[in-house]
Formats: sequence, structure tokens, C-alpha cells
Amino acid sequence: MSQKDLARRIRKEDDGEPISAQYLNDIEHGRRNPPSEFLISQIANELGLSKNHLCLAAGTIPADLKEEVATAKTEDVETAFIAFRRGLKKVKSK
Repeated sequence: MSQKDLARRIRKEDDGEPISAQYLNDIEHGRRNPPSEFLISQIANELGLSKNHLCLAAGTIPADLKEEVATAKTEDVETAFIAFRRGLKKVKSK
């Protein structure tokens, strides 16, 4: 699928118009701020990827996780990050 094809399938939240291929290219090359979770969800769906993975790659945190972190104890968040890093190391070593 080309960037133009993908861009035509991704709709803006405010007016429902498709995003431009140039905007998608700019996101891909880090020339724009990370897109909204609304756009990330659509991109993930169209590409058959995980929304969580794309959010992380974009340097954002999914909204539901932000809410959890905001009310969690600092030590619980730290424990979760340690577990996450261990999990990634295990997967990489396989």
C-alpha cells in the first residue's frame, strides 16, 4: 500500500476529511509532532499493527494508560516499567 493510499483511508477527527500524503510522510520522518491517538488507531488498523506499539513508537501513551498512571503510586509505575523491560529482553533473546 502506498502512502497516498493509506492517507486516503485515514480520516481527521474534526471534519472527517482524509489526511494528506505529505502529512503522513512528515509523521513517518519525524517532521511533525506525534499524531493523535485517533489517527494512530486508524493507521494501526489499516496496517494490521498494534495501536499500543504505534503509540510507543510515536512517543505517546494511550489515553487509557495515561489515566491509570495518573492515579497509580510511583513505585507501582516503576515496577511496571521494570517488568516491561524484562519482557522485551526475554523476547529479544529468543
